[in-house]
Amino acid sequence: MTTMKKITMSTMIKVKKIPLRKCVVTQELLPKKELLRVVKNKEGEVFVDESGRANGRGAYLKKEAAVIELAKRKNALAKALEIAIPESIYEELLKKI
Repeated sequence: MTTMKKITMSTMIKVKKIPLRKCVVTQELLPKKELLRVVKNKEGEVFVDESGRANGRGAYLKKEAAVIELAKRKNALAKALEIAIPESIYEELLKKI
């Protein structure tokens, strides 16, 4: 007869969950820290969210210049946020890489 060890909460290893988000261009699931977030709030303002916690509809982009350029060409942010995206947003995203 084999003996089974009783596992208690104190012996279990807690694994912290890493929040994953999908890039609107590449459709890759990546950790939230590896992405840039662009938000459209209730007033219709569009801005880059550095904290990742601003209220409103958010869209995520991978932190790569090629991905940001592709988002601009494909109009991926405008489709995701359902609003026209000013050129200044893309410039700000490129600076934050």
